[in-house]
Amino acid sequence: MRVSTGEIVAAAAAAGRGAGAFNVITLEHAEAIVAGAERVDRPVILQLSENAVGFHLGRVRPIAAALSEIATAARVPVSLHLDHVADESLLHQTADAGFSSVMFDASTRPYQENVAATRAAAGWAHERGLWLEAELGEVGGKDGAHAPGVRTDPRQAESYVAATGVDALAVAVGSSHAMTTREAALDLDLIAQLRKTVPVPLVLHGSSGVPDERLRGAIAHGMVKVNFGTALNLAYTGAVRDVLAGPTPPVDPRKYLRAARDAVADVVAHLLTVLDKAAG
Repeated sequence: MRVSTGEIVAAAAAAGRGAGAFNVITLEHAEAIVAGAERVDRPVILQLSENAVGFHLGRVRPIAAALSEIATAARVPVSLHLDHVADESLLHQTADAGFSSVMFDASTRPYQENVAATRAAAGWAHERGLWLEAELGEVGGKDGAHAPGVRTDPRQAESYVAATGVDALAVAVGSSHAMTTREAALDLDLIAQLRKTVPVPLVLHGSSGVPDERLRGAIAHGMVKVNFGTALNLAYTGAVRDVLAGPTPPVDPRKYLRAARDAVADVVAHLLTVLDKAAG
């Protein structure tokens, strides 16, 4: 069943668990994410990034329509989220394309420009009933930023949320995008400080590089929405490679895409179970 991202995140926050958000690239990703969620009977957020929209020839509506149908037919609550949007023209397609939420990313701009652009984006979103996430600090991944200097400052985060009116805040606490190994060391004390000062749900980007126990620790210290992308792609591509490396590599793509879909569903089911259990 299709629900809003705000509903899923609010329920997770109230229950002290994490809300799993997974990046979609192909239709098989979306089918696998929902299959994994149904297996463990958990709600899930389907995320489509600005980069993924670019992969789909810059057309958000066709892939969004497919995601909407998958979400509607699901046996668990599923929401649609447009992720890491820096292009304001794409932001303005969000509501009509069926998304209930969007992450507007002005984090690379100077602080005051970030505040102004995000405040305008939040105002636009709220007028249309959309839930808006933003980012403060440098999560890294493209550059691999892990230095303490790029972490989110709790007092600045408090001011930022007040000035912009966002509904959730992605914070830099030690994770990094595009990690293919699970060795990211999160700053749990910083997460706890952010939880005390920031009045909206906290979001962890780059979660694929975080081991299970540290994910549980992050939730126990106040993280709510937890994003995954690379972990799915590792499983997807690994399964395709295994099939194509066999003695009689298939020509029919369904042979390897089915294996990829099954592998991604396994990862999603596991991670949603991890997010359901906070570590004290």
